[in-house]
This record gives sequence, structure tokens and C-alpha cells, in this order.
Amino acid sequence: MLRIHNSLTGRKDAFTPRVQGEVGLYVCGVTVYDYCHLGHARFLLVFDSVVRHLEASGLRVNYVRNITDVDDKIIKRAQENDEATEQLTERFVDEFHADCTALGLREADQEPRATVHMPQIIDMVQRLIANGHAYAAANGDVYFSVSSYDNYGALSGKRLDELRIGARIAPGEAKRDALDFVLWKAAKPGEPAWSSPWGEGRPGWHIECSAMSTHCLGDAFDIHGGGMDLKFPHHENEIAQSVCATGASFAATWMHNGFVQVGSEKMSKSLGNFSTIRDLLADYSGETIRHFILGTHYRSPLVYTREALDVAEQGLLRWYTVLDAVKPGASYQASDYTARFVAAMDDDFNTPQAYAVLHEMVKAINTGKTAEPQAAAALAAEFKALAGRLGLLQADPDSVLKAGVALSEADIDARIAARTQAKADKDYALADQIRDELSAAGIQLEDGPAGTTWRRA
Repeated sequence: MLRIHNSLTGRKDAFTPRVQGEVGLYVCGVTVYDYCHLGHARFLLVFDSVVRHLEASGLRVNYVRNITDVDDKIIKRAQENDEATEQLTERFVDEFHADCTALGLREADQEPRATVHMPQIIDMVQRLIANGHAYAAANGDVYFSVSSYDNYGALSGKRLDELRIGARIAPGEAKRDALDFVLWKAAKPGEPAWSSPWGEGRPGWHIECSAMSTHCLGDAFDIHGGGMDLKFPHHENEIAQSVCATGASFAATWMHNGFVQVGSEKMSKSLGNFSTIRDLLADYSGETIRHFILGTHYRSPLVYTREALDVAEQGLLRWYTVLDAVKPGASYQASDYTARFVAAMDDDFNTPQAYAVLHEMVKAINTGKTAEPQAAAALAAEFKALAGRLGLLQADPDSVLKAGVALSEADIDARIAARTQAKADKDYALADQIRDELSAAGIQLEDGPAGTTWRRA
């Protein structure tokens, strides 16, 4: 039975879909004003692995991952660049999709954008006003009344009396209570705006996700996910406004992935300590980044260093080396390895424990490849299939093991032929020299009965 740590209850709960055989999953996506960094890669890959496991378990998943294409950061960046907000957002939507492809992500089933869902956003704000949970201010802003919702703080564990300490109303705000948050912002000169019953304006960030998630999945759905930094206030506010607008329970299970850390600090653009996905892809494959991220449990902090990525790359190459040495068989019978892999993933998507099972399989394949080649081939097929549930090891091993070297394959083959001839001529000094030169170029030679093969060292 699948158990998921539910941020709302603070414990691992047995997961039962609202509709048998189907799962509605909404994940807060990216704000498209800049390149995505490793923190974004983490939530993208975490929930990609969640979707893959749910589907491998026989469930039909409706995976919704939104795009925020209007907010303060977008407007500010567009003004700095002296370009239209639509031009900025379209450019970075394309860059985001390119990163997703490089990381090998399964496409979301729905990818709603805030600017496309203005009717749903306005309708939800109107319902909140009608239900007595929101009010329109004289300046054209609309605010949610936090004190009108008794369960505010249930997700984050924060209490209203604690939140009121130090809270204040900023200049220009027209809210009645310092804790109230904006649902609709009156237009300012030069900003994008839409018509509404309260005048020209644009939505607040929180209401966008409530309107998009309920439009795509219904007023109540199974799982809502995102990074730990969104737990408060974003997700807390989502719950409050969604429940008050619809009267339904909203999301049953809340999942939050941990931060990516650089030293003791969270990776973020505001701190300037981030590495973009694009930067990392210049030195590492998307699969290496996936292997690195999934090696840590999704709720734990992920400590980023280049050395850690190097270790992940070497580990991934060792796995591919096994599949290169032992070709997977055409079929296999699921063994205890599969049972233990599935049990690990059913335990709150415990990818490190699933990795441990895969490591055991590598040892067993290497041990049996000579004595029991057919059994080893079947085990290799099972190994590849289980890794595939995490989006790993689906490329051609030979191509992966030869990728990233400076020399051309023709040049390498010529040098190997020269070394073979040198050995035939008993010129072992020259043969050793060629091997050393190739080794210095990052190429490892392997001599066998069928001749010499090579791969990246």
C-alpha cells in the first residue's frame, strides 16, 4: 500500500484516490522571467518520479503543472529589459520546456497559464466576496479576510496571534487587517491589466493557483505538491481561499520537497548562490542531474556541490557499464528485487532505498555474468526496467559510455589499430605510449578475446 507523508497531517498516510484508479495531481510550476535553477530541477524531477511510480502502479494520473506568466517579478524584469511582458514570458516558457526535455521529464497532462484563466480567477474572487470572505477596497484592490477562515494555519502550523506579531499594513495597501492578502491588484501605469468588476487590474499570485487547480481537477482532488518554500504563505493561502470559495475540501494530500542547499544556505536567486539548469547541462547530462537529485529522499535537504554531481555521474556510468557488459534479456520474471523496489517507492517515494535495491542487483549481475549468463541477462532486464521507473538507464549504454570525449571516434579507432599493430610487432613501448595518451584524453581501453574496446574513463 502506498503511503505518503502528508504535510497537512504531519504523518505518513495511506493513499487512497478519490476516484478508484485515477489520481489528480497539481504541482506549483515556474514563474517565467528567468532561467530555471537546480532548485526548480529538484521539484520537477521529484514529481516526475512520483507520477512515474503512480503510473507504474496502474493508476491513471492527471498531472497538472502550472506556469505563472504574470506577477511582480515578471513585470519588473520586462521593464528592466524594456520589452513586453508577453515577449519575456514566451521566451522563458520556451527555455523552460528545453530544460524539461533535457532532464527527460514526462510532459504534464495540463499546463495552465495564469493569463489564460482570468475568467476563472475573477469568478473565484467574486464567490469569495459573495461568501463574506473577501472585500473590495476603495483603491480597486480586493483582499481575502484571513480572520474569516477558522482553519487558517492548519498546513503550516502557524497561529494567527503569532502571525500578528510584527505584521503591518504597508503604504499603499488598503486592507482592513495586516494579515489579509491580495486577490486582485488595481492596475498601475505601464503594467498589464485585465477588466474586472473592480476595475482594470491583475490577480494576486495565490488566487491564480486556486483557480487553475480547481478548474483543471475539480474543487477537491488528490495531491497538491511543490517546494517547501511554498508551504507558507502560498499553499496556506491557497487552502483558505479555495475552501472558502467552493465549500469543498480542496487537496487531500500535500507534498513538499526539501530545499537545495549550497553550504548551509538555501539555493535561491535572491541570494545569488544558484546554478541554472542550463549551466549544469554544459558539463553534465540531464540524466546525471536526475541521478543526483533522486539519490536523496525528496523531503530531505539536498546539498549541492560539483563534487557530488561528479560522484553521481560516476555512479550512473557504473550502472551503464553493467548493462553494456551484460545485455538485458528479452524478458524476466519479477523477483524479490522488484518487490523490494516497489516497497521502497510505496514508502513515501523512498528513492534512496530504491537505489539500494538497484545497487544489490548490480552486484548480482556482475557475480553471475560468467557462471549463469542467461540468469544474469534476465536480471539485467529487470534492473533496467526498475531503473526506468525512475527515468534512468533507458539510453544506449555504448553511446553513453563513449559520450563526452574530445577525440573523434575515428581518431580513437585509428589509435587503437596502431596500438594493436604495435603489439603484433612486439613494440610494447609504443603500445603502452598509445594507451597512456588515450588515458590522458579520458579514454579507457578494455582488451578482450574479441579485440579492444573503449569507453570514457
